Amino acid sequence: MHPPLSRWAARLGAGALAVTLLPLAPTTATAAPVVAQAPAKAAAPGTVAGGTTVHDSLFGEIGNTGYDVKHYGIALAYAADGSVKATTTIEATAKKKLSSFSLDLEGLTVDRVRVEGRTATFTRTGTKLLVTPARPTGKRFTVVVGYHGRPVTHIDPDGAQDGWVPSTTGATALSEPVGAQTWFPNNNTPRDKASFDVALTVPKDLAAAANGVLRSRTTKHGKTTWTWRQRQPMATYLSLVAIGDFDVYRSKVKLQHGRTISAWTFVQPSLGKAAAQRALLPKVLRFSEQQYGRYPFDGTGMVIQDLGVGYALETQSRPFFDGVPDDATLVHELAHQWFGDSVTPRDWGDIWLNEGFATYAEANWASEHGGPTTWQAFRKVYDANDTSSDLWKPAPNALEDPADLFGDPVYVRGGLTLEALRHRIGDEKMQTLLSTWARRQKGKSVRTSQFVALAEQVSDQDLGWFFRSWLEVTSKPVGY
Repeated sequence: MHPPLSRWAARLGAGALAVTLLPLAPTTATAAPVVAQAPAKAAAPGTVAGGTTVHDSLFGEIGNTGYDVKHYGIALAYAADGSVKATTTIEATAKKKLSSFSLDLEGLTVDRVRVEGRTATFTRTGTKLLVTPARPTGKRFTVVVGYHGRPVTHIDPDGAQDGWVPSTTGATALSEPVGAQTWFPNNNTPRDKASFDVALTVPKDLAAAANGVLRSRTTKHGKTTWTWRQRQPMATYLSLVAIGDFDVYRSKVKLQHGRTISAWTFVQPSLGKAAAQRALLPKVLRFSEQQYGRYPFDGTGMVIQDLGVGYALETQSRPFFDGVPDDATLVHELAHQWFGDSVTPRDWGDIWLNEGFATYAEANWASEHGGPTTWQAFRKVYDANDTSSDLWKPAPNALEDPADLFGDPVYVRGGLTLEALRHRIGDEKMQTLLSTWARRQKGKSVRTSQFVALAEQVSDQDLGWFFRSWLEVTSKPVGY
């Protein structure tokens, strides 16, 4: 994510992100009413009931245990009045047979649930869809949920909007941190990644973007179905839907390692053609491959529109921009394709592994394209913020309030941490560290402790005190 004024460049006095905000009134998210379809059954011998939380450090209500999602298949039809009718098919595995389990779903009306082809009973409690199969699941099982309604917009602890956000010509679903549950039932935790197939049926005069590669586009009876596939594992918070009046641009992008992939970019017509941004995208990807290794996905592109949410977002393979982005913002969201999307934090308390890395990438790009060196940028920001500055609190890896998730301590102090580390271990080892981290953890969900361990291995240094000072202590770090 790239909120305005959270970059090193902003700390150095550069202009704010060019975003035109629409007067969009927030829709307060409300949980669906509890609808009891049948009483829950007691667990049968040899089975377990799945849990309704993964105990994330910042969002204690999210996620579900007992199973691991392997694939989501979503078929969603969008009507001109803003309502949807959809079916989500979930393929999952479980270590033990489940007598019951839960999914995350906010708003919407559930019409039916089937598990392994049999009608299941279900209840709604808050943002949980509690499912009791007719028979306990196997260790591999399929769930089909049919639902409809007008999706809600989720309001985050910091007051920002995510989830399903209506636009002037359609709607856009931005799922970070928890908004995915407003448009499809899922295991809404970054530690459970899956592949996705998404088919969006919309009025034929509208376009429909999602993650990954476009598999087909067919028109029938005044409706067009856009079918997208994200083959590589994706966390739910990185999922995207953008439905509306867009100009659609398709091109080929030749990457650093000889691979050519398709780029699909969707631009709101009133914003122009975004020609400079479309031309810059392949250059940034090739630069990033030099820094971090092979681009981790099969496709790329952008969604550029005036939505009014006030931030850009690293939606996997196809970042979203609220307004035409400047160079730094584009670099930031594309760096996330390695750090945040391919390599994903296991817990929201490790968000600096996303945002600190993407902020550091901005500084590297600027250094190679006429800006100050990363060390000059580091010194200017470090020296300009004394011990009383809000830059140093809370510490990036010691967050307690989810409202602090997208603040400067995570972004700027997180980025400064990496530059301080580079200064300590040297350019060559820093390059090795970042590329090795991206390669070894590709497609996985990780913790900060794993990055620290790799940094110590690559540098052959004890860095425990260094990372504690920069990531865990609520004061200005000393020693680098």
